[in-house]
Amino acid sequence: MHFRSFEEFWIFYMNQHTKVSTRRWHFCGTGIGTILFLAAIIVKWWLVFLAPLFSYGLAWYSHFFVEGNQPVTFRYPVWSFLCDYRMFGLMLTGRMDREIKRLGKRPILQEEGIENGKAHPQLSLPIENGNIILMEEQLKQAVNSPVRRKGNV
Repeated sequence: MHFRSFEEFWIFYMNQHTKVSTRRWHFCGTGIGTILFLAAIIVKWWLVFLAPLFSYGLAWYSHFFVEGNQPVTFRYPVWSFLCDYRMFGLMLTGRMDREIKRLGKRPILQEEGIENGKAHPQLSLPIENGNIILMEEQLKQAVNSPVRRKGNV
């Protein structure tokens, strides 16, 4: 896939992080990695080697064993890194649910008791195990849509 903008990649990135558990593992990994990096600067320089070990280790665990997909870190290292921190910031400030809604999806909590494969009663979004199933058509439309820039009609 070829992405023409960060926003297009962000939609793809969110498609790879549909489960709440996956995003939580990423949040922990990014948080621990950031703390270790800062500790390396302030306390002991060799802690810098632990930062990526924890950051990527926890994130990759979530992809392989929770989400059931492969991380896109090697295909898109810079955008993936930026999206990790964007998601971390949104989760840290409590705006992740709003971002999911903005993208046309709504997070469904497992506590709501909605059974697998059934749609959310108000929004008719398909869910599985309390997690949203993102629409492939939406992703394809975003990637294939014409780029609009200022001055272009």
